[in-house]
Amino acid sequence: MGNCHTVGPNEALVVSGGCCGSDYKQYVFGGWAWAWWCISDTQRISLEIMTLQPRCEDVETAEGVALTVTGVAQVKIMTEKELLAVACEQFLGKNVQDIKNVVLQTLEGHLRSILGTLTVEQIYQDRDQFAKLVREVAAPDVGRMGIEILSFTIKDVYDKVDYLSSLGKTQTAVVQRDADIGVAEAERDAGIREAECKKEMLDVKFMADTKIADSKRAFELQKSAFSEEVNIKTAEAQLAYELQGAREQQKIRQEEIEIEVVQRKKQIAVEAQEILRTDKELIATVRRPAEAEAHRIQQIAEGEKVKQVLLAQAEAEKIRKIGEAEAAVIEAMGKAEAERMKLKAEAYQKYGDAAKMALVLEALPQVRLPPKWIS
Repeated sequence: MGNCHTVGPNEALVVSGGCCGSDYKQYVFGGWAWAWWCISDTQRISLEIMTLQPRCEDVETAEGVALTVTGVAQVKIMTEKELLAVACEQFLGKNVQDIKNVVLQTLEGHLRSILGTLTVEQIYQDRDQFAKLVREVAAPDVGRMGIEILSFTIKDVYDKVDYLSSLGKTQTAVVQRDADIGVAEAERDAGIREAECKKEMLDVKFMADTKIADSKRAFELQKSAFSEEVNIKTAEAQLAYELQGAREQQKIRQEEIEIEVVQRKKQIAVEAQEILRTDKELIATVRRPAEAEAHRIQQIAEGEKVKQVLLAQAEAEKIRKIGEAEAAVIEAMGKAEAERMKLKAEAYQKYGDAAKMALVLEALPQVRLPPKWIS
């Protein structure tokens, strides 16, 4: 059987050996691999960045000046399969310090060889170009070992014979001299230029004053013309504004009249609806009750009329009956009186003068004499 081996992204795992004497090698970083017991071998190599500080002391330049140069380099083992295999072949089984020593010696060797081809001024004044040149020369050699140069910079450059200091002083003196000459020439040129500028200033001032006067005159004329034109335009605009305002007021009034007409129509329609409603309400609350009351009164009147007619008929019938009864009584009384008178007449006729005297005597109490006769 075997074991499962895991590895992080900062190191590589190399599994070699296998069944039947196989020479197959497996390179894994940031993953896992299977290794058989007894017949497989597993080894690890770091992929972390290694910081190197190459230092070359007293290396003569192209001019024979001994310089000491220090730098800082960042390198690491490359992860491409072929280059990783090359790095494992070179450094597998060694610790990080051993790898750093090998790469450091290679970088220092190239640094020395490049220092011998350059002047002090080239090295000191353009360090970036110097570092770039070292990277370009050393990269192929360390690349054949599976190492990649991530960065290389020059940290310091100095010497023991004060050449750089003297070079700086000389340069400083040259710069100071040039500065003094430049100041003098600048002051001279400044004086000349100042006089020329004053003359030009006066000329320009005169021309400017002339132009200003012309401009003021033209401005006043133009201003007058503009003012007149502005006044005309203002008057026209005011008149147009007033006319437009009158038109707008007329439109507004016309629209108000139309609105009033519409409102009046709506009011008339509302009033018509109100009249219909009132009429219906009157019909419901007044007319119909009045009609009912009139009908009731009419029915009462008709009943009273019938009653009066019936009463009149009954009274007439009563009077007729009474008349007939009275007539019958009178007739009977008349007949009785006639019969009595007849009998009386017959008696008078039978008794003669005695009867007539009795009749006169009977009638005397009923005759009323005048007062003068009585007294």
